[in-house]
Amino acid sequence: MSKEIRLKRGFTIQIEGEADKSLMSSTFRIDSYAVKPTDFYGVRPKLLVEEGTAVKAGTPLFFDKADERIKITSPVSGVVSAIVRGEKRVIEEIRITPDEQIQRIDFGKQTPAELTCCQIRTKLLESGLWACVRMRPYNVIANPDDRPKMIVVSSFDTAPMGTDYDFVAHGQKQHFQAGLDALAKLTDGKLHLNIHEELTRDDVFLYAKNVEINKFSGKHPSGNVGVQIHHLDPINKGEVVWFVNPQDVIIIGRLFLEGHLDATKIVALAGSELKRTGYHKIIAGACIQWLVEDNLIDGAKPRYISGNVLTGKKISNNGYLGFYDHSISVIPEGDYYEFMGWAMPGFEKFSFWRSFFSWLMPGKKYVLDTNYHGGERALIFTGQYEKVLPMDILPMQLIKACIIEDIEAMEALGIYEVDAEDFALCEYIDPSKTEIQEIIRKGMDLVKQEMS
Repeated sequence: MSKEIRLKRGFTIQIEGEADKSLMSSTFRIDSYAVKPTDFYGVRPKLLVEEGTAVKAGTPLFFDKADERIKITSPVSGVVSAIVRGEKRVIEEIRITPDEQIQRIDFGKQTPAELTCCQIRTKLLESGLWACVRMRPYNVIANPDDRPKMIVVSSFDTAPMGTDYDFVAHGQKQHFQAGLDALAKLTDGKLHLNIHEELTRDDVFLYAKNVEINKFSGKHPSGNVGVQIHHLDPINKGEVVWFVNPQDVIIIGRLFLEGHLDATKIVALAGSELKRTGYHKIIAGACIQWLVEDNLIDGAKPRYISGNVLTGKKISNNGYLGFYDHSISVIPEGDYYEFMGWAMPGFEKFSFWRSFFSWLMPGKKYVLDTNYHGGERALIFTGQYEKVLPMDILPMQLIKACIIEDIEAMEALGIYEVDAEDFALCEYIDPSKTEIQEIIRKGMDLVKQEMS
């Protein structure tokens, strides 16, 4: 039975630079793509290619040493131009110089409704799209042998300058529905499609079939899949829930209806350091250089982020879009110091706390940079984390349990329900400047290691 869930807790960051609702014409040709093994948390990659290897879209590049069925494939055809390694020879990037015309491996056209669960799973594993299916707890690629109690698709993004999935999915109803039909075969439970009561307006989501449609309302992080799962059916020890991004659902649907891997996405290009914002139709793993060059405002000192400003990863101006990212954010670098900044009225400063007079102008948007406005200090109790985390857990106590590595306390406090991204706002408002997302991630890793 569908649910209507109204979340009262949360926080909207008023930031300038949201992407215009327009598809920007791409007159450039992207000359480099990369697959980054570090995007796939928990995967230990074993290379299947070397520099100079010719690949097609759908050719396996590496597999997971822990489960050889989980393969990551090339999004384009071309030649492997470089394998970039970091410290301890960790593989950071597999770079590909693309062909002018993309050649794709034929996986065969099939209608998901006519296939069994085993056939759908096999097709996703062979094509590399199984990586699109992630699991809670731990936020890692799903185990193909599991039967999750439900699968969740969140059709809206409430993060600052987040992707508008109504705009992205418009006109792709057939592929989206085919993707849903395939996912529905992978669980004995329900397939949930979550929409926002105010933000979701497109028929692709409103009239989707073979799903249970739930309505959510509220501020960020109401779009986080972890928050939604918590209010639909919380995860207990030993239970598994899978989730898939709506753009990945479209790509999965495309695989079944067209018979090949087409990893084309519509990506939001947003940020106050840009002259023009909007959406670009590109292939996963594209180099962002051709998107941002000649598009910076005069005097810009940009921070490039693959993803949103709260949970994305810093990249260079010639870095690559992450596998799970659907936006590129460009904001000012906060490389400066302020003399007595705390003592100023701060009409141009945005803050959760009423430290500045900007709280008198609730509708105003601000140019926000990466400055910490202070250094790390002792972790203190403020009682404020609960105001921005709409989950029935004790965030401060869970953070402390993760710090002292008390697994029993972490289990009792809800470590199986959360992910690092759920604590991004806690980190944003934290007066102690603590890296809370990193603490939660380490706690999840510890529990996963102990439970394996």
